[in-house]
Amino acid sequence: MSTVITFDTFGGPEVLQVSETEIPEPGPGQLVVANRVVGINPADAKMLAGLFGPQRFPATPGFEAAGTVHAVGPDVTGFSVGDEVLWHGSGAQREHALVQAAHALVLPESVSHEQGAVLPVAAATAFSALAQVDLRPEQTVLIHGASGGVGTAAVQIALALGARVVGTASPRNHDYLRELGAEPVTYGDGLVDAVRDLGGVDAVVDLAGTPDAVAATVELLDDLQRSVTTVGGPKADAAGIPMKVDAKGALAEVLALAESGRLRTEIEARYPLTAAAEALRAVMDGHVRGKVVLTA
Repeated sequence: MSTVITFDTFGGPEVLQVSETEIPEPGPGQLVVANRVVGINPADAKMLAGLFGPQRFPATPGFEAAGTVHAVGPDVTGFSVGDEVLWHGSGAQREHALVQAAHALVLPESVSHEQGAVLPVAAATAFSALAQVDLRPEQTVLIHGASGGVGTAAVQIALALGARVVGTASPRNHDYLRELGAEPVTYGDGLVDAVRDLGGVDAVVDLAGTPDAVAATVELLDDLQRSVTTVGGPKADAAGIPMKVDAKGALAEVLALAESGRLRTEIEARYPLTAAAEALRAVMDGHVRGKVVLTA
């Protein structure tokens, strides 16, 4: 038997249940992965709340994980039982996952399950957002919400691209951002002046979505096509700030950065798979530095 987290009604973390199911058998184009680490994301809370549309119950949250290949489908090439992999898809909060082989990558020896599991959502989102604003070497990017999971990835990726990074965060995270190589500023009153004192910016990646972040982006950029938001909302829409469109092709890029040592995610908290509700509450409470994960 295999442990799986399920829910059969929309709501908050309290609707999550710990269940047992049979280990699946892979079909054509599929792998079965014994998950070791599962990433927790704000998207899990949105799915649980019904914001992604109707669900077929019982449903399982989770969009990213890493583990060991347990079984390989009959027509799958490039993977063998025992390979260490990361993967993305739906229903990741489980001990054994049925995975589309096209959505999996073999982990290099230098990248742990823990680091690999948190690349598909946060890091791939960060990479695609930076690509969307056409960030180039020696330019300066402002990252709103730079100390969270997507933010810390965006800081490191931008630096790897040869850019200068200014990041907003609460004062308690300023030293952390300096360690990553960013120049920290405090969000809220005085943000625009603080950024201008540092020389201004060429592009903006908004991971916060607050009215203050939207207003600062509008004031700091003449060309809002050099900005992108991963959060969206009426304020950003009204201002004409583009949404991030997709992250296709980004996972291989961020995995290469992780393998080279230029991208590493801080894991703030680790919970057992059976404590998925508690882990999701931690993410929903906000102020997480880096990522929260489940271990199976």
